[in-house]
Amino acid sequence: MSAQTSTAQIHFAPKTKLSTPLETRLRREVDGEVMFDAAALGRYSTDASIYQIMPIGVVVPRTMDAAISALQIAAEEGIAILPRGAGTSQCGQTVGAALVIDNSKYLNALVEFDAEHARAIVEPGMVLDTLNAKLKSSGLWFPVDVSTAAQATIGGMSGNNSCGSRSIAYGNMVDNVLGIDAWLSDNKRYHFGVNALEANNGAGFNVIRDAMHALYAREEAEILDKIFPIARRVAGYNLDRLAPARFNLAQLLVGSEGTLGYFERVHLKLTALPKHKTLGVCHFPRFYDGMDAAQHIVKLGPSAVELVDRTMLSLSRGIAIYKKTVDAFLQGEPDCVLLVEFSGEHHAEQVAKLKQLVELMADLGFPGGVVEIPDVNLQKAVWEVRKAGLNIMMSMKGDGKPVSFIEDCAVPLPHLAEYTRRLTEVFQKHGTEGTWYAHASVGCLHVRPILNMKADGATKLRAIAEEASQLVREYKGAYSGEHGDGLVRSEWIAPFLGPRLTAALGEIKSLFDPKGLMNPGKIVNPSKQDDRSLFRYAPGYATQKIDLVLDWKDSGGFAGAIEMCNNNGTCRKFDAGTMCPSYRATGDEQHVTRGRANTLRLALSGQLRGQLRGQISGQLGSDALASDAVKDAMDLCVGCKGCKRECPTGVDMAKMKIEFLHHYKQRHGHTLRDKLVAYLPRYAPLASNFSWLLNLRDTLPGAAWISEKITGFSAKRTLPRWAGERFSLGVATQTTPDANGKSGNDVVLLADTFNNYFEPENLHAARQVLEAAGYNVHVASAADGNRPLCCGRTFLASGMVDKAKEEARRMMVALKPFVEKNIAVIGLEPSCLLTLRDEFLSMLPGVDTSALAARAMLFEEFLVAEKNAGRLKLPLQALPQPDLLLHGHCHQKAFAAFTPVQEVLSWIPEAKITTIESSCCGMAGAFGFEAEHVEVSLKMGELSLLPAVRKADENTTIVADGTSCRHQVADGAGREALHVARVLARALIRDTT
Repeated sequence: MSAQTSTAQIHFAPKTKLSTPLETRLRREVDGEVMFDAAALGRYSTDASIYQIMPIGVVVPRTMDAAISALQIAAEEGIAILPRGAGTSQCGQTVGAALVIDNSKYLNALVEFDAEHARAIVEPGMVLDTLNAKLKSSGLWFPVDVSTAAQATIGGMSGNNSCGSRSIAYGNMVDNVLGIDAWLSDNKRYHFGVNALEANNGAGFNVIRDAMHALYAREEAEILDKIFPIARRVAGYNLDRLAPARFNLAQLLVGSEGTLGYFERVHLKLTALPKHKTLGVCHFPRFYDGMDAAQHIVKLGPSAVELVDRTMLSLSRGIAIYKKTVDAFLQGEPDCVLLVEFSGEHHAEQVAKLKQLVELMADLGFPGGVVEIPDVNLQKAVWEVRKAGLNIMMSMKGDGKPVSFIEDCAVPLPHLAEYTRRLTEVFQKHGTEGTWYAHASVGCLHVRPILNMKADGATKLRAIAEEASQLVREYKGAYSGEHGDGLVRSEWIAPFLGPRLTAALGEIKSLFDPKGLMNPGKIVNPSKQDDRSLFRYAPGYATQKIDLVLDWKDSGGFAGAIEMCNNNGTCRKFDAGTMCPSYRATGDEQHVTRGRANTLRLALSGQLRGQLRGQISGQLGSDALASDAVKDAMDLCVGCKGCKRECPTGVDMAKMKIEFLHHYKQRHGHTLRDKLVAYLPRYAPLASNFSWLLNLRDTLPGAAWISEKITGFSAKRTLPRWAGERFSLGVATQTTPDANGKSGNDVVLLADTFNNYFEPENLHAARQVLEAAGYNVHVASAADGNRPLCCGRTFLASGMVDKAKEEARRMMVALKPFVEKNIAVIGLEPSCLLTLRDEFLSMLPGVDTSALAARAMLFEEFLVAEKNAGRLKLPLQALPQPDLLLHGHCHQKAFAAFTPVQEVLSWIPEAKITTIESSCCGMAGAFGFEAEHVEVSLKMGELSLLPAVRKADENTTIVADGTSCRHQVADGAGREALHVARVLARALIRDTT
């Protein structure tokens, strides 16, 4: 696309500028993080919508008083104000040319909890899942269970009037908010709600209250005529909540998208947790059948009826983390399924309702169409797939993506089937198709036409929106059913509400926000939804062409891989899983996968000037991947690969960091520390001869301090101890399978650098176990007989990709004879062995690399595979100390290779295994040894791993397969952790004959 197609410009962040009075005052007067640099503004310029608008500045206040100070300063300076939580809005509510107040990092307290009256008061940055975790022991929860519960904040949910999967049972946010403490732009603070606190508000509040009573009295007939009684309707302000019988100004603020005031505290109504649940998965051969059945299914009283269509099912099966679950509940190839949940106090009642569902489906013509799921764990797994719906849809490769703009239309259930049929015809008319999922229970389906927003997407967006709005009006539905108005739907309020009520919305805005500073351009006086100057991919958008060192073809190029991030913020979670440890430790948008992806995109993309991509200057300047802005964003990425598995759109930040490091180090050079890390496998044979001398570093007074000054390795850390004798010197090695070996029992063991030179006892133990099981163990060596083999991991960690490729080629040559004979290549260190299955494919793509990847297995993976094939005979006996506390390496989790560790340990008689629910240990290779990173490394360890180890009884054996993990445990908790091979070796039944 040429720049001449439009005169609109991308909204660039300012690259250099003088401090403004606003910035000067904020830095001087506000206790918080104040950001005005281009990269930070860029990270806050987007949410999960199609828009990008650079904010004026960003403040992350540490206290509520600091937030109020920032708000007052902005108001005094006449600067627009934009409150923000997790930034997951799909309609552009949280982007704008304003001062962004980020509540999510510090303003997240549970202020008050009243179990007796089932109420809670929270600050706006409180995350829904965090709140419910705090409430669980009391038997209560906040039931507006949005799919983004792991990152969505209560303030953001209140601003959007969020709904969730179970709104048919519990209602929307507006039904569950009792009150709101809010700051208004005229510097007044009031409590809104139906309780005695309103009496303390004073005369200013009375003016607002009386005006709202008068407005409703004047417009009652129009409100009853234009606002249809439908379960899902969040457009504009909640005018119906001004009716005398239900008057509550807090519920008017709910759904106002930050346009009326800043929410200081939200008062919530809580609900008893249901004690029992059952789930039925209803299969339909045609999409129309499923939509028609919904109106009948809801009569059974379910707590949820959620749609998953064929496209989402297919995409889910292609994502490793979801495939097993989908295979467990899906029968055949349905066009769609409905997830029907029943919940309540009595188990028998829920089981009976599930049977009624089976009978109903048979009556509707679908006998055998229900997969019954009474198992709670499988139910949870199925709901995780459904919750990831948007991200799963966005995992489509290429420039065509499902676009949010009519995804929230809601219609009465009797019309749902016809509405979806006719809207599908609209899509076909415009040469596209839609993806469907979500809330069939209330007639609100998230439908996203697949559009290329870099090409003709904007034109099709407008045409489809016009026809969709006509359909919704015809069926007396709602155009905004859940996700709000924002930039994408505020324009459509007027056609639905008419001129009188549209003017009434303006009245309300002026009354609450007389200065017009609160999130302008949303709900009242909006821009056009297809104003391309506001798009993330504005006219002329293009990316710089750079020489890449890794293969990105499967991702649509490097830029395509970066653009897979849809900003939905799944990486901002704090609960289960691995992703993203640096965010968990810092709470910073800069250090979350989304923040890094946005920084990379901003650095690579810009306005096309002329026809050559080389003429593009990135939105952060001309340095692209060599810029300090990108370095700062990538600095705390520990390459855990959690995002590779857990990001539903497949953003692989660990791989991106390797590409970045290559380019950055090419420009800025390598430090001594870089070289010491990178070349470790090459100098280790010589260095190991002086182990006694090198080990003095951690025993000789002052040596660690001097070492830190010279090398940059922290004196607060002990370094790995060199072993007296390396494993590869004490065993026979050969590069070809032994023709005289036991037929079919050959395996080849990789002696990686870390285990070979620092912990050879792990390799000896693995060999003992394999030989005890009857395998003929070969230890791989280089074909040239020179230095030991290396996977290249240390070179990758230092950005020396060309050197890593050299090591990869040596490894492939040495292992080719084994691979050709289909002999398993076994490794102990996850980060090393899994490099053969991951980075090798990106460095040296081809048939030989793929063949090696197919045979490369972790020690425990091999044992499980052999047992499943009926070939493993491993004599094990009970351990003297049967309690085992297990920590999984990040890369094991990323490649679904952690379960085998749990399984092999379970073979030990009487073993009692406890798994630590942990993210990255924090060491991450050399990262935790680096002086500037040691504190954040320990903080990562303190999130869950180290406290769990400290709590363990002294007779408990700590098990961790990663050498970095074991070192973190030793340094941070003073305990020894063992590789699973050593644990199995201890449990071997020795032949005493």
